[in-house]
Amino acid sequence: MDARFLGIAELVEVPSVAVVVDVMRAFTVAAWAFGQGAEKIVLAESPDEALALKARHPEWVALKDGPPAPGFDAVNSPGLLRSVDLGGRTVVQKTTAGTVGALAVKEASLVLCAGFVVAEATARFLRTRGCDSVTFVVTGEDGQADEDLACAQYIARRAAGAGTDAAEFLRRAGESRAATELAEGVREGAHPDDIALCLELDRFPFAMVASLEDSLMVLRPEPSAAA
Repeated sequence: MDARFLGIAELVEVPSVAVVVDVMRAFTVAAWAFGQGAEKIVLAESPDEALALKARHPEWVALKDGPPAPGFDAVNSPGLLRSVDLGGRTVVQKTTAGTVGALAVKEASLVLCAGFVVAEATARFLRTRGCDSVTFVVTGEDGQADEDLACAQYIARRAAGAGTDAAEFLRRAGESRAATELAEGVREGAHPDDIALCLELDRFPFAMVASLEDSLMVLRPEPSAAA
């Protein structure tokens, strides 16, 4: 498999297949939302769009980065979200990097969103689809976030059928700038368990596929064939 690893700003053309990676914390949170029963996640362009969607659909759950804010129901923290019942609900998510990356490749033929918690299911999806060329979008820190790059590299190797030990990739993620900022309380809207939850390999048995539905980028879980 031909794998490319690019930051959002490096996306000069629309890839055929894109895997958008945000480990800490957008797509770990998205996986937890599905784990808590959410039906779908709408990826919003801006906080204003998220609030506008919430206003039109009061039953939807609006979620954002940072501290709690008026109009939003939740923050971008897996540790905080894991206690929320989202059975059958639609979540609207707006984050600094992950949702931006997914929207940047919305015209791609196939878009997957991923973190370590869905790594094997994502790799299996790519193998099942026979994807020969995959662009991995490293969303954090202008494409330099080592937790996202490590996860992308791990998924790429697993998708290529390589028997790869995850330990080194998880170590890199655990020593990343994002993990340090979470541990030191630099990032608001966090829970003490967030780092551990972001590094929980293969916690969920589904890949997450994003596609355009009525002009909105919508993320849905895709159960793994082997799950």
